[in-house]
Amino acid sequence: MSAPPFQLFGLPHVTAIVLTAAVSAAMTVVARRSGSPRVTRGLCIGLAVVLLVNQSVGWIYRYMTEGGEVFVREHLPLHVCGMTILLSAAMLLFRQRWTFELVYFWGLAGATNAMVTPELSEGLPHYLFFQYFISHGGIVAAALFATLGLGMRPTFRSLVRAFVALNVMAAVLTPVNLLLDSNYMYLCTVPDTASPFIFLPWPWYLLKLELLAAVFFGLLYLPVYLEKRRRGS
Repeated sequence: MSAPPFQLFGLPHVTAIVLTAAVSAAMTVVARRSGSPRVTRGLCIGLAVVLLVNQSVGWIYRYMTEGGEVFVREHLPLHVCGMTILLSAAMLLFRQRWTFELVYFWGLAGATNAMVTPELSEGLPHYLFFQYFISHGGIVAAALFATLGLGMRPTFRSLVRAFVALNVMAAVLTPVNLLLDSNYMYLCTVPDTASPFIFLPWPWYLLKLELLAAVFFGLLYLPVYLEKRRRGS
């Protein structure tokens, strides 16, 4: 018996969003109330393992069901969220600042949008439903936990570096897409998504996404800026 198609803002979709927020809050509360570096380290390792195992199993599933050619063309970790999953795991394990900067801006801007308007056709209880929301929800949870639970904060320079890095990756992946006949970072074809932000044809929607990325990054930095202003006053 096949799974039903994915329903935007249906009960399973809303539940996945709520669970992501709940897991982020629970991890933050446990880390802050315990005050124990060992507990915090355990939470970091636990979430990193979930992200890496989920991604690895997803790769195996895609390779076995769709074949190597499709896997290379569509499922390498070269989309923004695919890269951010690996960056999130690295950030949780090693807590390097540059990984946090990318996860904060790329992850919260990209994965949050992917959670709200998924590029997903399979509904609950299909495996890909779980794989998709664990991946993207895990990115959001990692970014929020690092900010609220670990006390890491981006700076305005972080915003600039994340924005420049995003454009550098787009430039690097342009010839890769041409070589593989792929659409990584959706540089060649408009993605099949319910996002209200993508309504222009190629290539004009790329310019719109560039502007939206700058706006979203600015909005993500705004709480940090206001926090600094409040402490300064």
